[in-house]
Amino acid sequence: MVSIINELMLPVLIVVILILSQSIKMVNEYERVVIFRLGRLSGVKGPGIFLIIPFIDKALKIDLRIVAIDVPKQAIITKDNVTVEVDAVVYYKVVEPGAAITQVENYMFATSTLSQTTLRDVLGQMELDELLSERENINKKIQELLDAYTDPWGIKVTGVTIRDVALPESMKRAIAKQAEAEREKRARIILAEGEYQAAQKMKEAATLYQGLPVAIKLRELQTLAEIAKEKNLIVVTQQSQDMQTGNIAALSQAIVGKKME
Repeated sequence: MVSIINELMLPVLIVVILILSQSIKMVNEYERVVIFRLGRLSGVKGPGIFLIIPFIDKALKIDLRIVAIDVPKQAIITKDNVTVEVDAVVYYKVVEPGAAITQVENYMFATSTLSQTTLRDVLGQMELDELLSERENINKKIQELLDAYTDPWGIKVTGVTIRDVALPESMKRAIAKQAEAEREKRARIILAEGEYQAAQKMKEAATLYQGLPVAIKLRELQTLAEIAKEKNLIVVTQQSQDMQTGNIAALSQAIVGKKME
């Protein structure tokens, strides 16, 4: 009798160990398990250790960490009929594991496909200049749309980044010409502003000289001295200044003579 009991204990012990191994589940801090009992949603468990009923409960593990989707290049025609190729990165995470399992067949594939179509829809309503200059606003708009679309699936879209905008060669040349014309325009404006400021200063100087004849005479003598430095031999002055011409000529000759020494 004892030998029969011993023979039965071993299979029972194996069955008990098998059941316990199937009953005890453990998941990490960033994971959750969705439990289906006889086909019906029973709840979400985790993190840590918990028990399920073997052969009756079905457990599906969900990762709650942020996932990055690499949206491949999309050929998009902008509102002003320019074809560009745009790729982007979308960041999302699961916030309701039960909804992510029960509301959509494959939430990863669905989110990726929805990201591609939303990217084309949003950029197709914009002109090229807007696409190139307002990326932050475009990223935010796409994120808000994706977040609203995926909310029933228990998905939270945390960020969208347009990575690259590839332009056709003809459009690159046109943009380069536009940039060159803009630089030339700014250079001409700066030059004209400089001439205007110089004219203003000359006007102020002329007004100042008009009120001080002695000052303009000193300026004239300074000019003659500068001419003399260049070894010019002829100095022309106004006839009305006969009384001073001799002094000026003498001054010029003195300067020239000094330089020749």
